[in-house]
Amino acid sequence: MTKTFDVFLAHNSQDKRQVRVIAQELKRRGLKSWLDEEQIPPGCSFQDEIQQAIPLVNTAAIFIGIQGLGPWQILELESLVQECVENKIRIIPVLLPGVSAIPQNLRFLQRYRFVSFSEQVDDVEALDLLQWGITGQKIQIDDLPSDKGVDYKRLRNLLEAGKWKEADAETLAVMLKASGREVEGWLNIKSINNFPCKDLRTIDQLWVKYSNQCFGFSVQKRIWESVGGNPDADHEIYEVFVDLVGWRVKGNWINYRQHIIFSTSVPAGHLPIGYYWAGVWVGEAIGYDNVPSFMQRLVKCNINSY
Repeated sequence: MTKTFDVFLAHNSQDKRQVRVIAQELKRRGLKSWLDEEQIPPGCSFQDEIQQAIPLVNTAAIFIGIQGLGPWQILELESLVQECVENKIRIIPVLLPGVSAIPQNLRFLQRYRFVSFSEQVDDVEALDLLQWGITGQKIQIDDLPSDKGVDYKRLRNLLEAGKWKEADAETLAVMLKASGREVEGWLNIKSINNFPCKDLRTIDQLWVKYSNQCFGFSVQKRIWESVGGNPDADHEIYEVFVDLVGWRVKGNWINYRQHIIFSTSVPAGHLPIGYYWAGVWVGEAIGYDNVPSFMQRLVKCNINSY
C-alpha cells in the first residue's frame, strides 16, 4: 500500500494547540502529517479512522504533554503502538514543554529514543531531530541549500558565535550575491520580487535558530502582519512597524553606524537590518514605503515564524 503521510500525530486533545504548531512547522519543511482535525470528517468514528490511517503513514509521533494520559487513553495508545510495530512503522515519542522524561505509566515507549521540546514548540533543534526521525535523514550542519550556489557557512559560523554585527554584514553580502546585485550594493524591487525562496529560507532559519527566535525575516514578517501590514499598507502602518523593531526611536531614525546595538537585548525583529539600510542609503528598494514588497516576497515564499 502506498504511504500517503509522512507522520501520524498521536496526542491528547488538551495538547492540540502545541501539536498544531508542530504540524505547521513540519508542513513548512515539506512533510505531510496526519492530524485528526484535518483528516476525520464530522460524524465519523475516531477509532475507525485511526485504524484506517495507520497503514498510510511512514512514522508515528507520540506526543506526551504535562496533562499526561488517562487509563483508557494509555490502553488505546498501547494498542496503537502495537499496530505500528506490526506495520513496521517507526515510533517517535515526543516530549512537549514541561515534560522531562517518559512517564513510568508509559514505559512501553521507553525503548524508543525520544525528542524533547524542553522549552517551546518552535525549538529548532528539536524540530530538526523530529524531522530526522520522520525522514530517516539526519540534517547536517552544512546542509545550507541555495538556488544560486551561495555558500552560507560563514554566516552560520558568525551567528553560532553570536557575532551579530558581522553576521548582519554577511547577510547583506550573501543576499546581494543570491540576487546578482553585488556591484550595485543594494536590492531593487525586481530583485526583491525574484529573490530565491530557498535562499530566503536558509538565511531566515539560521538567524532564527542562533538568536533563539529573536531575529530573522520570519520574525519581522510576524510583527509586520501583527500591525496590519499587507501589500497595500499605508505609511502609518510602516511607521508602526519600524518603531516596533527599533529601526526608529521616538520618531527619529537610527543611524546604522552609530546607533545599532548588536545584541539580543534589542527588540525582537531588530536584526537583520543591513539589507534594509543598504536601500535606505540610496533612497531605493527596501527603504521607506517598499518594506511591503519584501514582506510580500516572504509571504509568497512561505517564510513563517511560529
